[in-house]
This record gives sequence, C-alpha cells and structure tokens, in this order.
Amino acid sequence: MSFTNTFDTTNTGSGVSNREDLTDVLTILAPEETPILSSANKQRASATNVEWTVDSLSAPQTAGISEGADVTSFTDQFAGRAKLGNRVQKFRRDYMVSDMQEAVDSVGPAKIAQAEAKAIRELKRDIEATIAGTQDLAVENGAGVASQLRGLGDWLDGAAGNVPAAFQTPASSIAATGTAFSETILNNLISSVFRVTGSASNLMLVADTGLRRVIADFARTTASATDNVRSVNYDGDSGSIKLSVDLYESDHGVVSIVNGNPDCMPAVTGGVANGSGYLVNPEYYGVHELIPMGTTRLPNLGGGERGFVDCALTLGVYHPGAHGYIQAIS
Repeated sequence: MSFTNTFDTTNTGSGVSNREDLTDVLTILAPEETPILSSANKQRASATNVEWTVDSLSAPQTAGISEGADVTSFTDQFAGRAKLGNRVQKFRRDYMVSDMQEAVDSVGPAKIAQAEAKAIRELKRDIEATIAGTQDLAVENGAGVASQLRGLGDWLDGAAGNVPAAFQTPASSIAATGTAFSETILNNLISSVFRVTGSASNLMLVADTGLRRVIADFARTTASATDNVRSVNYDGDSGSIKLSVDLYESDHGVVSIVNGNPDCMPAVTGGVANGSGYLVNPEYYGVHELIPMGTTRLPNLGGGERGFVDCALTLGVYHPGAHGYIQAIS
C-alpha cells in the first residue's frame, strides 16, 4: 500500500489550500532487550587488557593415612591456576540535529534530546550483540585494527587455544550445530554444568526465537501417529491458554528461560533459523567498564547541535565451564 501527501500540488484549484494531516506519532520497531548485558555483574576495569585467574579442586582422595606416617611431600596448591583475559572494546554512536530541524515543528519530535536518547538505545544493542557474538578478540595494532573483545560464543565453543583445556566448556555442555534439540538434551546440558560447578540453581537460558519455540513444545507428547496431546495451563476465569515455558525445573535446580534479542543473538549457518542459545550462570561472567556509558555534547560549528555516546568495556567469562552453549539446533 502506498500513501500520498494530502497537500495536492498538482491541483491549482481548491485542493491547493488543503492542510496536511500528519499525526504527531513516531514509531520505532526494534527489539531492545539486552538480557546478557543486563544480567552481568558490573565491574570496573583499570586497563585495556582485563585478566583474571581460574583454579579447580583436585579429585577427592579416599585412601587412608597409616598411623605414624610423616608428611614427606608437599603439594603446590596453586600449580593448576591459569590466567584468562579479554580486550576492552570501544563503543560509540554519534548524533546530530541541524539548527533548522531543531527550530521547526516536527513529528516525534526530532530534537537533540531525542537524537541522544535514540543513540543510547542503539549503543546498548551494539554491546549486547558484541558480547553475545562468536568473534575472537583482537589487539589494536595502530594500523586500522581496533581492539575487540572476545564474544561469549567464542569463550564457550570448547575450541583448543582459547582457554586452557582444564577450564574449557566441556563437550557435554555444548549442543553443537545440527543437534536435534529435545528435553533430554537440555537436561544433559544442565547436568553437565552441575558436574562442573556443583550448582545449577542460578542458570538462565537466553534463547533465540527458534530455540524458544522448541522449548515451548516440550509439553507436547505424541499419543499416536496421527494425534498429538499437548499439556497446557488454562485459566478458566480469563479463558487464556499458556504454552510458553519461563521456568524449567530440572533435577538440579530451576532454570530461567528468557528471550534473547533476535537482532543480537549469533547468526547460525545450519539448522533451525534463530536456533541458538546460551545457558549461563550470571555469577560466573561480568562486564568490566573502563569508560562508563556517557554522552558528550560537541560545539555547534554552525550546522546544529551534535554529540556522541560512548563507553569502553569487555566481557569477563570467569570460568567457561560454568556455562553451556546451544550453537544451532536442527
């Protein structure tokens, strides 16, 4: 459907004096949720390379000690420690409104305050997409390569080289691309995380739209080759039927299931479209801010007010084994 201006400039008669009816409404449609960023612990960074250490407990020993036996050897309790780190990345969105646009009566309105607010909303989505991404880190080289943080997908893919083997995300905590996702697979992922951390009560599954749809179908059981039986929550007073799954009670604890921002979740190259997800424990990851998000207004050089919003931060994944990764379901 096309729309035409009601101010008819082709009619030199009575139509030329018609007023334009432009409603004072401006609609912006875009997903703005940032569940990974919003759930992260917020820390202060003091350098462009943020590092932390990881350690683990040795396997339990069940052998007894003979009476009178002296201690003849000693264990270096810190020998198994490793250092992990990530690079700080700079984020920026600029904005400007011309002096004439600032002066006219416009829909929206299109003023400098609204331009600034929109830039802030866009910047938050930039951060969410970056920390939820699969990119490796990059070190600024002064020749066009900017510093880039390692995304969550690269931390959790279990690949050799990114993380020492003892602290990688176990293969049992990863549903690789092409996995036929099911309730059994989800329980296996939760159990795998539990075996590493000893707890699964704080887990949150950030699911893209395709994965969320599959999880909602967990309540459906196939009764025969031709009939499906679905269990639903029915509210007789309101007449509403709930098919979504917001909390999943596993053998090891309750997992919160939230929508990932479909514009920010990693793109998948195989399987169900939008079929990725992260099974994360917010206790074991955080965002480290070197420059907190803020806005800077620049001098008006004659064309209008302008400015930018920016920040500099990185993602700290304190122990990759504490999380699970659903790469792309089939």
